[in-house]
Amino acid sequence: MAQIKHALSEGTAMGFASYEIAGGAGEWRVRHDGNAENVYETKESAFEAAVAAASLALRQGHEVRITAPGKGTATGAANAG
Repeated sequence: MAQIKHALSEGTAMGFASYEIAGGAGEWRVRHDGNAENVYETKESAFEAAVAAASLALRQGHEVRITAPGKGTATGAANAG
């Protein structure tokens, strides 16, 4: 699983980290701080990457929010069948 960079470093004031899952058909991304560098095959794998990054932010004392679209297939893969 690719790593998502966390822009809020240790020692900074508590902040807000937002992770938005977007894409479709085998090209899912996680937007954070205006960047969406990594591509994931499924919506589920993008979500897992966002949760891992959000977990780090939460441990550092930041408020976190993860959003994901509810429409489409459960995995969001290019070929759901």
